[in-house]
Amino acid sequence: QVQVVESGGGLVQAGGSLRLSCAASGSIFSIDAMGWYRQAPGNQREPVAAITSGGRTNYADSVKGRFTISRDNAKNTVYLQMNSLKPEETAVYYCNAKGVNTPRGLNLEVWGKGTLVTVSS
Repeated sequence: QVQVVESGGGLVQAGGSLRLSCAASGSIFSIDAMGWYRQAPGNQREPVAAITSGGRTNYADSVKGRFTISRDNAKNTVYLQMNSLKPEETAVYYCNAKGVNTPRGLNLEVWGKGTLVTVSS
């Protein structure tokens, strides 16, 4: 069974920084892409950033220049460094792994349960 687990959420003041981590575990050969989504109360889940196994990154326009996604392929771990956080970015942040290739030949998409980020004004 493959799972991803997020950590690093918490309370931060506006303008502050947080670093989220997400580790995938289980029987994994490789993971094509890992990324972060967020969902604020009353809103739909939206993509924040993603990174491929080759290191190609993609960011939502609203976080460009402030957030940085990185990845350790050997550890099947992805990080999200968030700087200059804004109160409106308060949300549950979810980790997503796409193209999880397993020894049994499966290709999975796996979601974490989320970690809460609260940005106070």
